[in-house]
Amino acid sequence: MTSFGTTKRDLDQISADAAAVFMFHGQKTPAGITNKKLRDSLSAALADERFEGKGGQAVVMNSNGQFPARRYIVVGLGKKEKFGPAMLRDAVAIAARKAEVARVGHLAMTIPGEGAGAISPRDRVVGLVEGVRLGTYKFDRYLNEDSKKSHPAEEVTIVTDIAPSEVKEGIRVGDATSAATILARDLVTEPAGVMTPTEMAKRASAVARAKGITIKILEKKDLEKLGMGAFLAVNAGSSEPPKLIHLVYRPKGGKAKKRIALVGKGITFDSGGLNLKPTGFMETMKCDMSGAAAVLAAISALAEVDAKVEVHGFMAMTENMIGGRAYKPGDVLKTMRGKTVEVTNTDAEGRLVLIDALAYAQTHKPDAIIDLATLTGACVVALGPLASGVMGNDMKLVEAICDTGAEVGEKMWPLPLYEEYLEIMASDVADLRNSGERWGGALTAGLFLQEFVDEKTPWAHMDIAGPAFQERETPMARKGGTGAGVRTLVRYLASL
Repeated sequence: MTSFGTTKRDLDQISADAAAVFMFHGQKTPAGITNKKLRDSLSAALADERFEGKGGQAVVMNSNGQFPARRYIVVGLGKKEKFGPAMLRDAVAIAARKAEVARVGHLAMTIPGEGAGAISPRDRVVGLVEGVRLGTYKFDRYLNEDSKKSHPAEEVTIVTDIAPSEVKEGIRVGDATSAATILARDLVTEPAGVMTPTEMAKRASAVARAKGITIKILEKKDLEKLGMGAFLAVNAGSSEPPKLIHLVYRPKGGKAKKRIALVGKGITFDSGGLNLKPTGFMETMKCDMSGAAAVLAAISALAEVDAKVEVHGFMAMTENMIGGRAYKPGDVLKTMRGKTVEVTNTDAEGRLVLIDALAYAQTHKPDAIIDLATLTGACVVALGPLASGVMGNDMKLVEAICDTGAEVGEKMWPLPLYEEYLEIMASDVADLRNSGERWGGALTAGLFLQEFVDEKTPWAHMDIAGPAFQERETPMARKGGTGAGVRTLVRYLASL
């Protein structure tokens, strides 16, 4: 595991396996280099590579024994006026990944973009730590060849004039949020044959023991007593029993002034049910429990960031499978809240699990509810694979989540819930249908969920279908689970 240290010495005076510096677009020389000979050598190398400082550009120059570090990594930041938290993390991640390729043991680096962007000194350090840890993360548990595994730098020296107390706090918070995100990534990327609802309950129990979190696991018989007909219908075709995992974090040193509920969709594998998913759309459906993974991961970090609110996490775990007992299109389900739902698509199962979990969450009288789900392909169509859609019955809560996402470098965008669209979900035989027409699918799914939330309870729904699982690498995440939403939740809850 990478360790972090700091120094106020100039970067060009530090002996290291590699040293990383950063440049804005149009900048002539890298910031933090005072040695003229090194500056000239870097400028020549950058000119040879036609480096312009654009975001994502990177050049590695071997020093050939002429300078203290063995190699120098220069990373572009893009335009200075557009610099922000996401660019900071991406640039650090690119530098860390370049160092990893070279099997660097000791990496020294400046903090990208000092003086640009409205980012506090502490948050600059948080971003650097997250960039290093998450940028070099790789799910390599099942890889035998060492060359294919992750090899991050063992030591990172941060070159900065930031006050030591703020640096220390930044490293502490960055370590906590990175560890939580990595926990979610591990859970999401595990094969569905391993990460069953029962296995998820075991892992949640282990996290709870380690972090001093209260845990209660509701079994199938408990769900039956509660009348969770929608949740149980989704589970009916699976040989794996369902689990509703209830986690409770309480802050130390006094009674919390607020109680927040987090609800996560936990479909450990989604075949689509009898409305079977086609080839090409099923292979990655182990990721359909990303919302539940995010709930567990976020709660695991709350003690480390000294969150002052009481947080209840609800992880609704099941598979959605085919079989002789599987629920069918045309079935009418009775939910925990008493409303009935006509099934028109068994692949719209996440919302069925969530409505019963949301109903149960409300019995604990939270001051606000946030749910996370890889809910709709329509949200990916609308916002692409990098952004989450956020909607709800309380715009202050929705905006707070989106603003917090921007602060930690996660893309969030508010979506409306037009009441007129609820007509699309009307049924002739039940209170609602579980799916509507093709258009506006993310919104109609949100409206469906809203029907099961008390209008007096502030509620926000995060559709993380796009960013939860990546098919191509980004600077901050290799292919696989990303831990989408975790850092946003941790920061939001810590801010209350």
